[in-house]
Amino acid sequence: AGVVAGIAHYGNAFGVATVGGEVAFDDAYALNPLVNAFALGLVRHDQIFFGKATGIGNPVLYVGAKTGRDGIHGATMASAEFDEEALEKRPTVQVGDPFLEKLLLEACLEAMRSGAVAGIQDMGAAGLTSSSCEMAARAGTGIELDLSLVPQREQNMTAYEMLLSESQERMLVVAHAGREREVVDIFRKWDLDAVVIGRVRDTQRMQVIHNGETVADIPVEALTDEAPRYERPMQSTDYTDSTKQSTKFKEPSSYTEALRTLLASGNIASKQWVYRQYDHMVRTNTAILPGADAAVVRIKETRRALAMTLDGNGRYCAANPREGTKLVVAEAARNVVCVGARPIAITNCLNFASPERPEVMWSFSEVIDGMAEACRAFDTPVVSGNVSFYNETEGRGILPTPVIGMVGLMEDVRRVITPGFKKSGDVIALLGTTHDDLANSEYAVSVGGVTTAEIVASGMVPQLDLERELAVQQTCLEAAEAGLLLSAHDCADGGLAVALAESCFSSLGKEAIGAEVDLKGTINATAQLFSESPSRIVISFEPAALESIRQIAAAHNVPFEILGAVGGTQLKMGFDGKELITAEVADLESTWRNALYRSLKAEALVTS
Repeated sequence: AGVVAGIAHYGNAFGVATVGGEVAFDDAYALNPLVNAFALGLVRHDQIFFGKATGIGNPVLYVGAKTGRDGIHGATMASAEFDEEALEKRPTVQVGDPFLEKLLLEACLEAMRSGAVAGIQDMGAAGLTSSSCEMAARAGTGIELDLSLVPQREQNMTAYEMLLSESQERMLVVAHAGREREVVDIFRKWDLDAVVIGRVRDTQRMQVIHNGETVADIPVEALTDEAPRYERPMQSTDYTDSTKQSTKFKEPSSYTEALRTLLASGNIASKQWVYRQYDHMVRTNTAILPGADAAVVRIKETRRALAMTLDGNGRYCAANPREGTKLVVAEAARNVVCVGARPIAITNCLNFASPERPEVMWSFSEVIDGMAEACRAFDTPVVSGNVSFYNETEGRGILPTPVIGMVGLMEDVRRVITPGFKKSGDVIALLGTTHDDLANSEYAVSVGGVTTAEIVASGMVPQLDLERELAVQQTCLEAAEAGLLLSAHDCADGGLAVALAESCFSSLGKEAIGAEVDLKGTINATAQLFSESPSRIVISFEPAALESIRQIAAAHNVPFEILGAVGGTQLKMGFDGKELITAEVADLESTWRNALYRSLKAEALVTS
């Protein structure tokens, strides 16, 4: 609840739409909740500014909010394991001001448009220290700073404190010589500080002066490219490499109740309680409301649109970090495809426990290798990223959790595929094949009673064939671009039964619409319904489009199976003619839509 409120406060006040996200629950994160933020912006390719301190003699300007003592050692705190003593020494967390950030954003853009800016970078981790030495390193220059000139909001700050403060809403700007007054005037117009605090030098050194005294003089490269390289020991986790094995589950007493249990689980239930607190329509570019497989934002003055999604699965990656990461990347690409966009690039945040543990360092290495392999298959370059280590408290670490942000391009936003079945009589089909991939699934945890520790020890994850995954995605994308699809939804957490149920009640504001399907295959009914085999997409379309879609699937050698049809008010699922699930869609939707709110309300009552 606190995380959601923080995102809502800053995003809503800042005026940037929060269009989508990912929420996952596991006890492993109880002491170290992860919050990964992904921001997407548009820039003209001929108007890109770099974080480089170019131009010998150019002035270096400090712009934005004043420097305080908040956030000092924030970066080192994030690189330490928490114990009782460390918890007592936590520094003050810097407090962001979204309104001030908005002023800073507008002032920076105006300064850039003026042509007076040669380089610019934000002050993030380690504040003024990292921004200055990184800008100099990228340009192959040196930098000289006089800390006596830095705007301060607290008295008697030392050079050490000013260099390491992580106060928010600050930038470092290198202006073209002779044009610093233009930059200063622009920022002061926006009620922001702007002060020349240094110069670009040809020394390849970072030189810092405070009250007339040199307090630091060090080669720039010693702080950047020539920083110590860690060669930490690695040890593979001792698990059974048994992706071909499966854990056998007893048939549930009621498949309908098993589905209801899954729909109410934290990782599957509707996240409406979360995104209803966010402004997702500001600037009116949002083409799909939150709750779809991916968010879609139109690019104004064109027919193009950008799709984006966040995906992560710590349980997969803990069981098998390389294969688990490939599954996460594949799902992210599949989510983008399901709205009709072509995957073009990824960013990431790689979250781990202490890298000083050999098994954690090994999983980190495996995650990177798995991500690289998957991205080569999808032709999606990794354009940026972030690494977060030491996520552990009192010796208990998080699961290895790579979070993948995938961006896709849609040539014509009018071809966007909105979620949910549309009307009675539409055909429901499955692209891909269902295998017995129950061992590491939401069903195993929520219904089968298997613990995360047991899953991790088994090493079992769903089997992924990257060539098949790519073929399924290309089939869906080609059908979408031809205007043949009415809906598309990937089969992921909870399997086919959950995907079909969510397709029945994704049409917000409309009456519930049902579906009747009959599954066939050689695996058992439980696996048919709840297996989490990758490379599967549930699609719906008008009967007249059937042959065209069948031909597209055949051209890509993709399995294509007619499951049933849309209609009625119930979800009916059978297997080889035997009815397994029958429920009113409205009842299932109520369970799914209200579960998270009810659990939070119950937790609030307990803690109070």
